[in-house]
Amino acid sequence: ELHLVESGGGLVQSGWALRLSCTASGFTFSTYFMSWVRQAPGNGLEWVSAISTRGAGTYYADSVKGRFTISRDNANNTMYLQLNSLKTEDTAKYHCAKPAAAYCSSSQCSWSHLGQGTQVTVSS
Repeated sequence: ELHLVESGGGLVQSGWALRLSCTASGFTFSTYFMSWVRQAPGNGLEWVSAISTRGAGTYYADSVKGRFTISRDNANNTMYLQLNSLKTEDTAKYHCAKPAAAYCSSSQCSWSHLGQGTQVTVSS
């Protein structure tokens, strides 16, 4: 059975940093592009970032470019998202997302699986 488990969220002040982790199991992690998506209260899912199978390619939404960094460790089936210079508008539940198509890397992806998410709350 496929599982995506996120951790690392929390309550921080504006300008602070967090590092999110996603541990995957039940599929061949290294053969899929992977993404982070987020959902703020009352809003739909927003694609945040994606990473290619070996990590050479990284992709970001304009709203987080220059502040967030995505990475992965295929040996440990884990993906990370470093969130720097956090803003109040970054407040959301962050989900690890596996695309239905293995090489999808944008907001146009269809998601076959999402993790349960980890809450990030940024106060001013």
